[in-house]
Amino acid sequence: MDSDDSIPTSNSKSNSNSNADTGAGSRPAANVTGTKRTRRSLLGAVAAGVVALGAELDIAAAGDASASRPAGPAGRIQDELADDSDDSDDAYVDLYESIIDDVVLVTLSGVEGPGAGGLGSGFVVDDRVVTNAHVVQDTDEVELQFTDEQWRTASVLGTDEHSDLAVLEIDDIPDVVDGLSLSDEEPRIGQEVVALGNPLGLDASITQGIVSGVDRSLPSPTGFSIPAAIQTDAPVNPGNSGGPLVDLDGNVLGVVFAGAGQTIGFAISAQLADRVVPALAEDGEYRHPYVGIGVDPVDPRIAEANDLEEARGVLVRQVADGGPADGVFEPAGDVVTVDGAFVPAGGDVIVAIDDEEIPNEERLASYLALETSPDETVDVEVFRAGERETVALTLEERPAVDGP
Repeated sequence: MDSDDSIPTSNSKSNSNSNADTGAGSRPAANVTGTKRTRRSLLGAVAAGVVALGAELDIAAAGDASASRPAGPAGRIQDELADDSDDSDDAYVDLYESIIDDVVLVTLSGVEGPGAGGLGSGFVVDDRVVTNAHVVQDTDEVELQFTDEQWRTASVLGTDEHSDLAVLEIDDIPDVVDGLSLSDEEPRIGQEVVALGNPLGLDASITQGIVSGVDRSLPSPTGFSIPAAIQTDAPVNPGNSGGPLVDLDGNVLGVVFAGAGQTIGFAISAQLADRVVPALAEDGEYRHPYVGIGVDPVDPRIAEANDLEEARGVLVRQVADGGPADGVFEPAGDVVTVDGAFVPAGGDVIVAIDDEEIPNEERLASYLALETSPDETVDVEVFRAGERETVALTLEERPAVDGP
């Protein structure tokens, strides 16, 4: 498997459809040249059906509530958690009311071909709107609707397919908007979060969950993957993409990417967004660092084949001709058999960069994306022929890659 900053290949880790918000089956874009239609009138039929179904389920569940309470200590714990939930309910209400005005509906009009009339979400940061690149597609303008039902036409300042981020500009931000902030703290597994946006076109929605994982890799149409992503069990659906994933203090931890079903959703980390968004707003593009290697995670078989004491780090399997790593790293030159499986052997094993341990390829990609820049020289520690060495690597800008 290739690292995010390796030679681009089709990504085998794809857990979701990055075009979920712009498919042909999306709701049509709102009419902004004639009579305005609100999000509620535009999609009221969908909302009504969902509410009716929810009411039926609530009625059915209510009859069994008392019978489901366990006896003994488990029952008392359940009661205590129920009491605590009363306070947390108020916290969610307060959180929702404090930030929902900063969340927008994003619609496309005048777009032809697959994905025409797409719909997604976005949010305001520093008087600009952040959303997904796959939501705005290749258009120069999109229509935004705020929670007070005001519409604005936004210009696309820049998009970056490598991170699936886009930045929009509007001339007149409604008075209800305060703006959100991108968190500079790493998300913690188990941390409570909420996702806000327009799932299935149901406007101004909120869902709750936790951070289920970090340092995930997401697919992008460039062939490189998006590193440092957040996994969450907060329900996200088509229409949520581009909206904020926030902590209970209202700080944005990530930009919702897509849902993969079965309580698995993903968000592009605020740490990556904090690097990309300002560049898109200022220059219309972002320069990603590039190494030019293909790597494999070191598992027990690779460790045995390469005489490593532990299964840790990443093996350099391939080096791109003429790339930054050409002449710096030694790729695996042999293939041996371990326990009946063919295993690459003989290449450098990366174990640290600038004294930061690199236990796996996800950490390698995240470190490069969040801590380095093109033209920067980093010290890379490798195991080479059984000895630990340090080599200097000067990063370059990631080359342009045509999407599929």
